[in-house]
Amino acid sequence: MRRGPAHRAVAEALGCDPDALVEVLDRSYYDRARGGYGSAEETMRWLAVQVGVWPSRRRVRTALAARWAAMSADTVLRPDAVATLRALRHRGLRTAVVSDCTHELPELLPALPVAGLLDACAYSVQIGACKPHHAIYLEACARLGAPPSECLYVGDGGSQELTGAVELGMTAVRLDAPDLSHHLVFNPEPEWAGPTVTALWELVRMVDRTPVPVG
Repeated sequence: MRRGPAHRAVAEALGCDPDALVEVLDRSYYDRARGGYGSAEETMRWLAVQVGVWPSRRRVRTALAARWAAMSADTVLRPDAVATLRALRHRGLRTAVVSDCTHELPELLPALPVAGLLDACAYSVQIGACKPHHAIYLEACARLGAPPSECLYVGDGGSQELTGAVELGMTAVRLDAPDLSHHLVFNPEPEWAGPTVTALWELVRMVDRTPVPVG
């Protein structure tokens, strides 16, 4: 995901400097992704205070609406996401999203074309733990009804997620698509030496070559 220009509307609604807001967003990411500042509205008010403004409740709600709109604009599926999920499910595999995220994604994802192709979602903001903490992976496994050793985990490597998955016994694969170099990633693991794919669709071929259960 990239932080697009629509995020400037959040700063405008709060009445603060956009660059100052981005600085607070970056340094507070993991605390916010764990739900550390309360509800979405409470979190927005906390952000405002951090940049030195004390907005009215109306301004907070306006900023929150702008935040939802900006996150929605930034949420773009990979072109092969739907086809890949369909192919995996056709092979009898269950699928889940395991995401470090703030309050927006759990509200946005049900409207995306992949929603009906997922068997489970594990969101850090609801669980209270971010990757690579084992709790978020184990929650996803529990919701899928599968032990870690039977799970294939794929991600871009943000939050040291691949290492965390391997520690639990999962098979982990890095998605290293060329366009991801421009995406916003916190705590990456550039030295990952495990399996890598450049497109989601390659996972289908990987599964077809693997004789052991993966989901």
